[in-house]
Amino acid sequence: MIKGKKLVVILPAYNAAKTLKKTYDEIPFNIVDDVVLVDDNSKDNTAELAKEIGIKHVIVHEKNKGYGGNQKTCYNKALELGADIVVMLHPDYQYTPKLIESMAYIIANDVYPCVIASRILGKGALKGGMPVYKYIANRFLTLFQNILMNQKLSEYHTGYRMFSKEVLESINYNINSDDFIFDNQMLAQIFYKGFEIAEVTCPTKYFEEASSINIARSTTYGLGVMKVSILYFFNKLGVLKSPIFHSS
Repeated sequence: MIKGKKLVVILPAYNAAKTLKKTYDEIPFNIVDDVVLVDDNSKDNTAELAKEIGIKHVIVHEKNKGYGGNQKTCYNKALELGADIVVMLHPDYQYTPKLIESMAYIIANDVYPCVIASRILGKGALKGGMPVYKYIANRFLTLFQNILMNQKLSEYHTGYRMFSKEVLESINYNINSDDFIFDNQMLAQIFYKGFEIAEVTCPTKYFEEASSINIARSTTYGLGVMKVSILYFFNKLGVLKSPIFHSS
């Protein structure tokens, strides 16, 4: 518990056996109540290892549902467990779990309802080994989004996020894509509902075992990001009524 609120960590996992224990061991269990791992039909022993190291809530997809599909199962389970605060942490150790406490107190103290860990604030991205082309694409897409969505985030593309129960119950994330664009759709939904998002500086690590998408998938993601931003803009104008913003 943190300030009387239940904190649940969700781990959307795919072939994460090499880094799972290292990630799990850094989770601050002085405030974390539960951990949920969803194995998206991994080819390694991620699910078995998760149970061995003590994760009580392990869900295995019989078929690969994709990054977004994995997160939907994660969030649904966390809410089912009665979570007041949910943190999405990648089990590939690209982001440090040591930031969970700092992020959680922002929400627990009712300062912001959503917190994301930014690799762009400071010099964490390039210092941590982010490929230059990804850094440039990140900066371009973030500028594009900030203009169309009238926001000032340093980045929209981090995979380290924390949400209050109120935020998760206010948006229909289950209608979103099962692919990587899910993350971006979710932030757009949060802003559309009028919530504010805080950012904390986050170091990041790029190494062989860390998950990443290739240039082709990155291009598809980038085009998807631009589409989400354009839809947001026209929905705010009242010209369109897209399901991701208007379904409940």
